Amino acid sequence: QVQLVESGGGLVQPGGSLRLSCAASGIIFNSYNMAWYRQAPGKERELVAAITKGGSTNYSDSVKGRFTISRDNAKNTVYLQMNSLKPEDTAVYFCAAHISLTRTANYWGQGSQVTVSS
Repeated sequence: QVQLVESGGGLVQPGGSLRLSCAASGIIFNSYNMAWYRQAPGKERELVAAITKGGSTNYSDSVKGRFTISRDNAKNTVYLQMNSLKPEDTAVYFCAAHISLTRTANYWGQGSQVTVSS
């Protein structure tokens, strides 16, 4: 049974930081490209950041320079370090596992709420 379990979300003030974690089980983790998506109320889900099996990363323009995606294959975990958070970063954040980043994710986590508000 495949599970992607996110943790680390919460309420933070503008300018603050949070680190999301996504622990994977039931998959050969280092065979998958991993990604973080987010969905704000009334908006479509959008790709935030991705990291390939080989460790290459890419980011949406809205988070570039503020967010960092990383992975620890020994722990089957992908992280999203979020700095300089803005109210517009408020969303439910999902991690996903992709065989190919050009195709729909194969597996999704349940989501973790991030709220940026004073």
